[in-house]
Amino acid sequence: MQPLINQGFKLALYGMGTVFVFLTLLVFAIYLMARILREDRVGHENKGNPAVPNATKAAIIGAIHQHRKKK
Repeated sequence: MQPLINQGFKLALYGMGTVFVFLTLLVFAIYLMARILREDRVGHENKGNPAVPNATKAAIIGAIHQHRKKK
């Protein structure tokens, strides 16, 4: 009976160790990806975006007004 219990503990230890290592690697991978994307986003913000034309703004405001009016 004793060897069976030892095998069970070994199997549990290997399983939990594997999950722990995998989750730790996953956390580091997500951290690195977030850092890379943050740096990439900062680079794009400096380029500047063209302003939305007044006619487009008026069309958006009119569509929102019509949508709310139907409710």
